[in-house]
Amino acid sequence: MPMAEKSVDTRTPRQMNGARRRTPASWLTHFLRLDSGDGPSGGLLTQPFLDYYVILATTVLLCGIGALMGLSSSSVYSQSLGRGPYHFAIRQILFLVVGAIASAVVSRLSEAHLRHLGGLTYAVVCLMLVMVLTPLGSDAGKGNQSWLALGPVSLQPSEFAKFALVLIGASYMASRRDEMATSKGVGIYLALYGVIGLLVVAQGDLGTTMIIGLIMLAQMWGFGVPKRYLGALIGLGLLAILMLIAITPYRAQRVLSFLHPDNGATTSQQPLSAIYALATGGWWGVGIGASRQKWGGLYDGAQNDFVFAVLGEEMGLLGTLGVILLFTLLVWAGVRTAMRQDSLFRRSAASTATAWIAIQAIINMSVSLNLLPVVGVPLPFISIGGSALVSVLLAVGIILACARTEPDARRSTEASRRTEPARVTSVVDGGNRG
Repeated sequence: MPMAEKSVDTRTPRQMNGARRRTPASWLTHFLRLDSGDGPSGGLLTQPFLDYYVILATTVLLCGIGALMGLSSSSVYSQSLGRGPYHFAIRQILFLVVGAIASAVVSRLSEAHLRHLGGLTYAVVCLMLVMVLTPLGSDAGKGNQSWLALGPVSLQPSEFAKFALVLIGASYMASRRDEMATSKGVGIYLALYGVIGLLVVAQGDLGTTMIIGLIMLAQMWGFGVPKRYLGALIGLGLLAILMLIAITPYRAQRVLSFLHPDNGATTSQQPLSAIYALATGGWWGVGIGASRQKWGGLYDGAQNDFVFAVLGEEMGLLGTLGVILLFTLLVWAGVRTAMRQDSLFRRSAASTATAWIAIQAIINMSVSLNLLPVVGVPLPFISIGGSALVSVLLAVGIILACARTEPDARRSTEASRRTEPARVTSVVDGGNRG
């Protein structure tokens, strides 16, 4: 008799330590309709490639909105620099093409290739982050020395660090899942993030450092790392953020302006202008390109930190709700993709890449709504910034690669390949009989 195929144990450390305990994501299963099969729960939500096409469609729509808003939000600032109204928009479209190609390539990679890519990218990013701290680095007029000038192009290596950390973190966790419940295993994992985190802090980029820390916590939580480690890291992280704010005057001023927006400080101008922009937009908006706040109050922030406010002013409440809906659908499909994986690596990579996009979107929108102080985090797909756009499209590539290899999707693909030769044979035989 043929031997039964050995099943792959994809349980997390928390599951193995307590068989009846729920994993952090198990309570989402019913809501997200993760059950597959042809039973009563079948239908549209159980189609093999549903997640793949939802992710692809929402990404295309968000990129389209981003290209449109890039042209509108950056025109005034670009003209003020004497570069013409379309300078930043054209550059953004070029980066969009590069990012789309890179995302398509990543989406076709196997798990083994994704693991190798993570290690290679991690090494390259570390080297680039070190180079940023040398005379080769530049602040690109932004205040933080976070850019690396490569000829006519300036790249921000810290944006690509997120992509590298998602892959290498997932690879480490999947390879050493038993050790992730121990202090030694968690310590090595933290070292992978810590090296890059310290290099980014040295550049003065607190916003990106916070995003990297939140990505790490999301990855650890999703994998089931013991709560005592998560609690300790959250406490230490908050303490470090408070210290970095306290010792840096302009960061402290941003927090004070957030707490007292009517204090008349220059750091209060953009947050207040963002609120005025959203209020002016009303239900339908003032029209694409007709924003008033980008001419004065928002100025250089209109294309980056406060692009959501410009979007709300020009497209109105319905436009902002439409963008939020697209992000919600993208995250929904990303979480479904992660939960359906039979590989720990793919599950961790897909969930963490999804968390990365969700975290950045929530923080950027919250800044425009004056729910958070300004932290310098771009809105995925929409804010002007080539490195940020390419890196987030690489994150989408990871999720698409996992969606393409969902168990149901693989079975559907294999079934199609088996039936194709039979169809060709039947056509040929029918022609011969004729």
